[in-house]
Amino acid sequence: MGLSTLVLGSALPGVAHDYFDRRGDRIDARLGVRGDRINHRLDQRGDRINDRLDALAAKARAEGKIGLANHLDRKGDLIEARLDRLGDRIENRLDRRGNSFEYGFDRRGDRINNRFDNFGQNRQRWNRN
Repeated sequence: MGLSTLVLGSALPGVAHDYFDRRGDRIDARLGVRGDRINHRLDQRGDRINDRLDALAAKARAEGKIGLANHLDRKGDLIEARLDRLGDRIENRLDRRGNSFEYGFDRRGDRINNRFDNFGQNRQRWNRN
């Protein structure tokens, strides 16, 4: 009984530290991929809208409507820039959130690891006069 408790107690810190470290890495990676996917999708959407408005602007120029063509060009550029900024903002927010989770789980694993590793040393210090 005593030997099994000793073996379990010595293996627990390493297992807990690795578990929390891997869990934080998984959450961070999942949120990073999600942010990249959303950013990419919004960039593509902005490009499609801008291309469509550029085609309409080219048609308007061919018909001699220069003011309308310039308006459509500006409108397409503004929409594309807005969607790019939105995608970057979402991606950065999810990256920060993933980093926060990873940091928190790393700290939790380190606390468990240090608590179990230093328990014997603390106990020896308590018995000193």
